[in-house]
Amino acid sequence: MDKYGILKKYFGYPDFREGQELLIDSILQGRDVLGIMPTGAGKSICYQVPALLLPGITLVISPLISLMKDQVQALNQAGVHAAYINSSLSESQISRALRLAAAGQYKIIYVAPERLETYEFLQFALQVDISMLTVDEAHCISQWGQDFRPGYLKIIQFIRRLKRRPVISAFTATATEKVKEDIACVLGLIQPQVLVTGFDRKNLYFAVETPPKKDVFVMQYVKEHQEDSGIIYCATRKNVETVCEKLRAQGIAAVKYHAGLGNEERRQNQEDFIYDVCPVMVATNAFGMGIDKSNVRYVIHYNMPQSMENYYQEAGRAGRDAERSECILLYSAQDVAVNRYLIENKEQNPEHTWEEIEQIRERDEERLRAMTYYCMTTGCLREYILRYFGEIGHGRCENCRNCAREYEETDVTQAAGKIISGIIECRQRYGINVTAGMLAGESRAKLREYGVSEYESYGSLKELRETEIKTIIQQMLTEGLLTTSNDKYAILKVTAEADAVLRGNRPVIWKRPKAQMNQNTERRTSSARLRKSDILNSKGLELFDRLRALRTEIAREESMPPYIIFSDKTLVDMCVRAPLEKREMMQVTGVGENKYKRYGERFLAVIADYTGGVRQKYYFGDEAAAVAQTAAGQKNRVQKGKEADFYLTNEQAQAFPFAEKYLVVELAEKLNELRDADMVKKISGAEIFRRVQEKGYAGEKMEDGIRKKYVTRTGQESGLFLGMRLSKKGTEYEDIYYNEKAQEMIVAWMKKE
Repeated sequence: MDKYGILKKYFGYPDFREGQELLIDSILQGRDVLGIMPTGAGKSICYQVPALLLPGITLVISPLISLMKDQVQALNQAGVHAAYINSSLSESQISRALRLAAAGQYKIIYVAPERLETYEFLQFALQVDISMLTVDEAHCISQWGQDFRPGYLKIIQFIRRLKRRPVISAFTATATEKVKEDIACVLGLIQPQVLVTGFDRKNLYFAVETPPKKDVFVMQYVKEHQEDSGIIYCATRKNVETVCEKLRAQGIAAVKYHAGLGNEERRQNQEDFIYDVCPVMVATNAFGMGIDKSNVRYVIHYNMPQSMENYYQEAGRAGRDAERSECILLYSAQDVAVNRYLIENKEQNPEHTWEEIEQIRERDEERLRAMTYYCMTTGCLREYILRYFGEIGHGRCENCRNCAREYEETDVTQAAGKIISGIIECRQRYGINVTAGMLAGESRAKLREYGVSEYESYGSLKELRETEIKTIIQQMLTEGLLTTSNDKYAILKVTAEADAVLRGNRPVIWKRPKAQMNQNTERRTSSARLRKSDILNSKGLELFDRLRALRTEIAREESMPPYIIFSDKTLVDMCVRAPLEKREMMQVTGVGENKYKRYGERFLAVIADYTGGVRQKYYFGDEAAAVAQTAAGQKNRVQKGKEADFYLTNEQAQAFPFAEKYLVVELAEKLNELRDADMVKKISGAEIFRRVQEKGYAGEKMEDGIRKKYVTRTGQESGLFLGMRLSKKGTEYEDIYYNEKAQEMIVAWMKKE
């Protein structure tokens, strides 16, 4: 059987996802691999498929018991014999598992890194043929990563003791360039095939909220999503206890998880969440790594995490089934102080030198600063995440809170210049509080102690409130005009790019949410996108509920998490295809031979009972589109209103008001006025410019520290040209204009075929 046969027989999928086949082929050719793939991209398939084709055993090094248990359960359900070795088993159970493995019973064995150095396991490893060693959550091996685990260093010693070096494969969902280099170096990967599939998960909606009362926000949100499963992360055990109790008081089935609970209580609470007994989990970051629960519809961070790596990993536990899900971070300034305290009191590895400890602390401070900027940015949140992990974004994503907001823009270039001058005059010695207080002309005791009133900059921005000055400083930090020192004091520093502001060559625009925008209305608008499966019509939704009830019944019978029986995506595909016999059921995504033998007839019976054996249409649109959307984990956007990607009909395109010239933002405005607002979402100027760049008509470049736009010869021939424009404050700068010829071209791009 080849790799395609393995994929269909055991996992029920007809095709590989992006990147999977490349890594599988590399492993089968005996080459080491490093896969950096976001949660839900199918990392496990990349090592499980070759494990079934390689002659010997595959060892999977995994950090948490919950991860091993989930993976092994899923494999056994699919008909693959697998086992795990960790501290949850007794010594006699471990010995029996190793005997069966040595006898060829298991092709895949999950093992905790600490188990590698035990005498019994090492003797087993020396006697069997190990074809591949897979390191899951590989970022744990890097001391510069956000989740370094000293136990992972035992992997290297273990490999060196083996009689023959197996193929080494390593996988992680989050890794900066430094961590990626660390993984390859520390594991000793030999000319590895490295694959980074990208960090963008289009099914996730990102938002940062600053509610006056976080508890009120959480209670309202969870009540509005009572049919959904979600995780609420808190920074402290105290917050976990408080939030969980308040949810329970409102009649919401919630459980808690933190290191202060007993082992049995943690285990029971985790199982209640996984088995959908209690759909809401309130937890510290001790919970979640390796949890394979696919139907988590939202992740709320009650407190800001310490790093973007932590945040993206935790938020990524939403929507593993590729269904649309929400990731909401509740931010307050106090979160920064709490995280800084946790960093300062972080337990350090005793093997590290003082210099290494200081380096790690500085790196932690740097991560915290980047996390804070994420909470403050007015730009696209998805773009911020992608750029943090080294990817080039594409402007507005139209699927985050910031892209959905409307902003008022104010030119604050003059104020920014005074901020820069004030920081320089103070010889870059103070943080944001002292600097803002000085510029506002405040007279607090601390400011008098520092003698800031002696500076010429004292009171130079007294027309602004101190909070407004801080907001402008924070925006300048996110734009790279300012930075801060790598310590707890966060002293403001001026960057090289700030000089362009002083020279009047770079405007600074302050974006503020429009006052009339209602936060609750905005949030409900985004949440409205998350109704269960917009692929299905009302009859399809009813069939889905019947199939889900059967899945729950089987899960209880077998003491198995429902998502391991079949995922929601598989149930949706059953509703679209409405199979009435085995041949048709085997075409459903996620239904392999073993799953059909175990459950296929029972699901066919429910479908036959509901349909009466008569084929009907249980979905919107045509069947091919519905099947494709299910396979891709997408929704039927047109049915939802304001969800279809932007387009114009021929009649709308003919009504476009051509003019002598437009800026790109003006073009977007005119286009949006023509669209069907109930069916089609807006297009942004950034999206138009991205298409222009992709066509090779224009671009951006850095020149003397200033980002400038340019037009290519092809762009000039197509009607694009550079011209000067004035900001609201009278600052002159260069931008791209589109003449009537260019306008005709862009309108033609927007027409629906």
